[in-house]
Amino acid sequence: MDIRRVRVTRVRRAAIVAAVLAATAAGCTVGDGHPPDGHSASPTGGGSRGPVLAVKIDNVGPARPQTGIGRADIIYAEQVESGLSRLMAVYATKLPPVVGPVRSARETDLELLRQFDRPTLAFSGAQSKLLPLIAEAPLDAVPPGKAPAAAYFRGSDKPAPHNLYLRPAKLGVTPQAGALAAAGVTFGARPAGGQAKNALTVRFPAARFTFNWSAQSGSWQVSMDGTRARTTDGGMLNAATVVVQYVDVRSSRFHDRSGNTSPFSDTVGVGKATVLRDGRAYDVRWERRSAADGTRFTTAADGRRMTFARGQVWVLFAER
Repeated sequence: MDIRRVRVTRVRRAAIVAAVLAATAAGCTVGDGHPPDGHSASPTGGGSRGPVLAVKIDNVGPARPQTGIGRADIIYAEQVESGLSRLMAVYATKLPPVVGPVRSARETDLELLRQFDRPTLAFSGAQSKLLPLIAEAPLDAVPPGKAPAAAYFRGSDKPAPHNLYLRPAKLGVTPQAGALAAAGVTFGARPAGGQAKNALTVRFPAARFTFNWSAQSGSWQVSMDGTRARTTDGGMLNAATVVVQYVDVRSSRFHDRSGNTSPFSDTVGVGKATVLRDGRAYDVRWERRSAADGTRFTTAADGRRMTFARGQVWVLFAER
């Protein structure tokens, strides 16, 4: 055996592994209006993806205001390290021209997204030990380096790492509104009952969401950390329906670069929820028997399916 050839092969393999990890590392950023780090990525297979696009969205102060999230069908809010929050915008009816800032994935996302039919997940990267789980999950993972050329670019409006943006049209996703049913989203007339409600605040250890009912707009005005939330491309954020889903939040096996443990929000099981719509609050029961199943929301009063007001839905995973 040629020892020199074996050494060269090992060096090449090591270089490839290092390149893949670098391209998908958490906090990965890209160049101004150009593909990440000045290189061109090749499309990952022909044809279209779909029917759902999920994008991980940065939600710390320097990342706001965000772009494109006002067009999402569902916005999930989950806890991350140090008690902060991160969003996941889900698109099943229409895609914005640009969305971001895009940030890294978490273990919570993999269980949550199982309820959709092989969704596409756009994210900046992930903790290295989580990458194999993402690769094995029944979803189409498209971080920089795996996405088609020019899908990601670096904006000039915010400092890194809060300036990674995505052009969703480059991914070939074909949205289908029917996919929302798996997440328990059933639009319909307001159920009987409920209690009049003008405002509700949901607190994470280091983040705060407030929803104020506006009869004039017929929607819930969204505030985050005490400031009215807006986007760069669509004005103020408003929700038609808000779901506060109480779940078990525990420490996962993963942590960030600073050694802070990543929380895991368990979206499988049963529990209570509060649903806001049309200026009223409803006591609701949620159920999801396995990760492969969808989520079902029923009214606590009579066990009927909880219907949502048509428009954007916010789902917040609050610790019970």
